[in-house]
Amino acid sequence: MAPGAMSRGKDSRGKDNWIASLSEAQPVPYWLEDPGRPHPEPALTGTDTCDLLVVGGGYSGLWSALNAKERDPGRDVVLLEGREVGWAASGRNGGFCAASLTHGLANGLARWPGEIGRLQELGTRNLDEIEAALARHGIDCDFERTGEIDLATETYQAWELRDWHRELEDRGLAEGMEFLGRDALRAQVDSPTFEAGLWDRRGVALLHPAKLAWGLKRACLAVGVRVYERTPALTLKQYGAGMEVGTPYGTVRARKVALGTNIFPSLLRRVRSYTVPVYDYALTSEPLSAEQLSSLGWKNRQGLGDAANQFHYFRLTPDNRVLWGGYDAIYPYGGRVRAEYDDRPETYAKLAGHFFTCFPQLEGVRFTHAWGGAIDTCSRFSAFFGTAHQGRVAYAAGYTGLGVGATRFGADVMLDLLDGADTERTRLEMVRKKPLPFPPEPFAWTGIALTRWSLARADAQGGRRNLWLRTMDRLGLGFDS
Repeated sequence: MAPGAMSRGKDSRGKDNWIASLSEAQPVPYWLEDPGRPHPEPALTGTDTCDLLVVGGGYSGLWSALNAKERDPGRDVVLLEGREVGWAASGRNGGFCAASLTHGLANGLARWPGEIGRLQELGTRNLDEIEAALARHGIDCDFERTGEIDLATETYQAWELRDWHRELEDRGLAEGMEFLGRDALRAQVDSPTFEAGLWDRRGVALLHPAKLAWGLKRACLAVGVRVYERTPALTLKQYGAGMEVGTPYGTVRARKVALGTNIFPSLLRRVRSYTVPVYDYALTSEPLSAEQLSSLGWKNRQGLGDAANQFHYFRLTPDNRVLWGGYDAIYPYGGRVRAEYDDRPETYAKLAGHFFTCFPQLEGVRFTHAWGGAIDTCSRFSAFFGTAHQGRVAYAAGYTGLGVGATRFGADVMLDLLDGADTERTRLEMVRKKPLPFPPEPFAWTGIALTRWSLARADAQGGRRNLWLRTMDRLGLGFDS
């Protein structure tokens, strides 16, 4: 919740209860504990050759491999994953699969106003195609096309949401969206902190993120992709008319390479300055009883997210737990990705307090899982694309936490670029131009820290943005958590 909403009803007894709710929480991602988790494929040993090598076993790489085979069943495709398919961001996220390709309509409209209609069409088509692909390949990932409600928890946010909805109506971009006043919103989901909402009825689906990754892996294997897990890609160099990637126990030689490594250091050094890791954290509750679930309403099971700069996202899981995440976005100095950053008790305590402020009717509920993970963000907060080595290598990165759906689109962009194809995707300004790179340390850490501090002040002061944030906005570097 925004700070004003978060402070309502806070007392020391309540804080003690919030902390106690975490006493048995396991520091592991809820999704990855599923009993259906598959065994990893064997690591690569020796030398393999292929037409297309895909590096990365998250959504970006899995969609690239699967779509490449669907485009050309005769294409020989290999996929390398450094650990296990879906273990990183693809198995740790909230499971919001959005149609947006631009990290939300507001970000897209601000950056590509001339293309926004086309981007919206392509995003909707992409979500439809994801739904169709799940059916075609028999992937059961608890897909629910419930939509999402953006929530106002302060009066000024309610006014901004209403004005935003009117602007979208004027621009012809409000199809499927419904503004909900306080009473209408609380008839959908009941919280004393909710003031208004904007319901996107069809633009977001909820799913089990790890099951999606595992299902895509099975689909890749079924169509003939060779998948090597526990096989990190260490080096990339030209080899004759193609490329060679070195691994701990072998090499892969390929005509073309698609890099879907996202937050992990790119095999292309020049790409590394375009992304930084931001750590996000989440909790899941124990399953709610029928009485507890009834106290919330939430019959339509929409995904929810509040409208503050430091925002929360939350949803019901298939077994009626509440997943509650967001708010803190932690950048480690130097941009390092380390396992110890995946666990942050001070953030869990903060999230628990926000949870019970939002849903006081759930007092006494315990959390069973608490975890974190790194998101790759770039300075425009939506994916960027490019090629290297005379078009033999393509890459996509920078999804900034909204990649569950957009990575499939990004996979198709990479395949178009590798094929040298002139398509509606490759003609987009979003695809043709890159964001600004991040500066070196200590400037990156200082700028990000100042931005986070400024965002917190804006939330506490009715949304008023200070000089730093206004300057970032003018430079096209406006940011939220």
